Amino acid sequence: MGITHQPAGHKTATTSWRVVDIVIAAVIAVSSGVIFWAWNSTHHLLDVLFLAFPPSAALVSGMWLFPAVLGALIIRKPGAALFCELVAAMVSALMGSEFGLTVLASGLIQGLGAEAVFAAFRYRTFNLPVALLAGAGAGLFGSINDTFIFRWFPEYTTGMLLAYIGFMTISGIVIAGLLSFLGTRALAKTGALGALASRKAATEPILG
Repeated sequence: MGITHQPAGHKTATTSWRVVDIVIAAVIAVSSGVIFWAWNSTHHLLDVLFLAFPPSAALVSGMWLFPAVLGALIIRKPGAALFCELVAAMVSALMGSEFGLTVLASGLIQGLGAEAVFAAFRYRTFNLPVALLAGAGAGLFGSINDTFIFRWFPEYTTGMLLAYIGFMTISGIVIAGLLSFLGTRALAKTGALGALASRKAATEPILG
């Protein structure tokens, strides 16, 4: 990633990372890693809700996907989605994840799913549809990794595996996509994003 030291508000190339971008991305990633750690410890409390059809537990998997979308919506630079998701996974692993070091591969793959969507729009569009697609991308990539690469669920039938992919993709759309989009707009309203490319996010067209 390229780094510039231009002050906030100064016109910069969209592909250049400034020091403030790196700092804020790191804050998002580390904070998300702590949330991952807490979620790793508590999400099993919801298992009872999914006993009738275990693959539906993937409906809450978006909690492990949001850093990729949130980071990209706020930083708006190439690599932001991948950076935030991967570093969050690293922090989670260092704090003691039940999934061990496999979270690093998961973070990489999930981040790539979101990153691919923002890249497809050339890092120029950060509206709601793109946020939802990025969440879907993270969910789709992550669920394929869980079901057909890591094979976490050998007891599942093919239909159950496909259902898991569908549920995780939906979770990515809602939790990682929609909530990250709303969160970015809420943060922009407070002025907290004043030094970033997303500082006007609160007034940007939702669909435009």
